[in-house]
Amino acid sequence: MNKFDRIKLAMSGEKQSSIPFSFWTHLPEIDRSPKEVAQATYDLFKQYDLDFIKTMNNGMYAVEDYNTEIDFSEVAKGGVAKVVKTPINAYEDWSNLPLLELETASALQRELDHLEHLLKLVDGEAPVIVTVFSPLTTADKLAKGQLINHLKQDEHGSIHQALDKIAKSTAALAHKAIELGAAGVYFASQMSSYDKVSEEIYAEYGVPYDLQVLEGARDGWFNAIHAHGDDIMFGLVKDYPVQVFNWHVWESLPELKEGIDYTNKCVMGGIARMDITQNNRNPLRHQIYRSITESGGKHLILTPGCGIRHPFEEDTIRYLKKVKIETEALLNK
Repeated sequence: MNKFDRIKLAMSGEKQSSIPFSFWTHLPEIDRSPKEVAQATYDLFKQYDLDFIKTMNNGMYAVEDYNTEIDFSEVAKGGVAKVVKTPINAYEDWSNLPLLELETASALQRELDHLEHLLKLVDGEAPVIVTVFSPLTTADKLAKGQLINHLKQDEHGSIHQALDKIAKSTAALAHKAIELGAAGVYFASQMSSYDKVSEEIYAEYGVPYDLQVLEGARDGWFNAIHAHGDDIMFGLVKDYPVQVFNWHVWESLPELKEGIDYTNKCVMGGIARMDITQNNRNPLRHQIYRSITESGGKHLILTPGCGIRHPFEEDTIRYLKKVKIETEALLNK
């Protein structure tokens, strides 16, 4: 059985004797160099014999084409990039946000170039899914922490108009990525969390534009939503038109079996990423045991709930795979 078949079997809900496994991590210093990041991603895939590949684009690529300035200096130290200059400094600025055209947006073209290099290296060995961000996530990065204040002023609908433009560009990117050969998208929603906005705000400013992007990815067979955060709006996003649901399982609710039952989708997760970073072997064993036994080996792709920090310990990744095999043996007795 090849890696494509294993992922598709997990989606179908059939019990598997060997559950698909993967992880992803940021690749600082090279993640804006298409050939270098593609090669490093492929090398990681081969080194750990992963069952699928998620592109590790830099987390700010979606805002680069809006005439921003970004400080990437903390990424290599385990930190995050920061927008230091943005065209969105007041509510009125949203009305001037341009519609990015795929053909002329240099950062978006760079990421498609990155994908093409990666797909050529992979050459059909495994599915590749491409990271795209929810429109409200992109808007939040552009607003540098002022988005909530701006939303309170949106009597004229300027933010709706801006989100529609962001969604159109993101949908075009998703469509093109799948046309090039990606299996689908990893739709990262960093704002569908109660500690970010209210459910009412997300229902109005998040959901319609999320669905607009996912319509652009409709030809993908391996589309996943990543609901980021400690208190996700599970009820709002659980029925999104994707095949796979990913969140911080065992770090935030719902629990794994609960997520499978309510979504009727394949869950991607089951390992707490910070326990990988901190090399906490007993918690990692427990998480893998619970994930595999509670799912019964069905509807599960075993991964961390999010990208793990770079650098990481190779021995810890080997340990995860070892425990997975041991637990699968228990399940298959």
